Amino acid sequence: MTVRLREKYQKEVVPALMEEFKFKSIMQVPRLVKIVVNVGVGEAVQNAKAIEAAVNDLATITGQKPVVTRAKKSVASFKLRAGMPIGAMVTLRGDRMYDFLDRLCSLALPRIRDFRGVSRSSFDGRGNYSLGLREQIVFPDIDYDKIDKIRGLEVAIVTSAPNDEQAYALLKRLGMPFRD
Repeated sequence: MTVRLREKYQKEVVPALMEEFKFKSIMQVPRLVKIVVNVGVGEAVQNAKAIEAAVNDLATITGQKPVVTRAKKSVASFKLRAGMPIGAMVTLRGDRMYDFLDRLCSLALPRIRDFRGVSRSSFDGRGNYSLGLREQIVFPDIDYDKIDKIRGLEVAIVTSAPNDEQAYALLKRLGMPFRD
């Protein structure tokens, strides 16, 4: 099974980027390396079941089992000890990565209230893009009746682009709805 977005990348995006940036080799064309989806669960300190719910939501959204992240340091004011579970994350590569980006751009982002596009200023200077979602229910896979609490999540898109200009061109051509 080939992923729709990967085919689009190979057939449309690569030739367009080669022409736009005057690349001599196809290997110079920026590509997606990975997508990291992260959920911070602050209330997991008091409520141990919250982390399980976040893990289940993340697994449903991404189609891959998340890794539970643990606190590195103890912070007394947060009643947090080193080693306590405080979040979950998934690193997507390959077909799952393209599938997730396709669903994010075409299904989830348009479902956000008052959505006018994602910000262009969220690039990090090295060709990577990050965005945060305030609620996980924008994904159609999540059943609204089965969630215990609305949680936000962060999505980091890592590209092989050396700068933000090339990364922007790549993501724009892949269908990321940027604000102009």
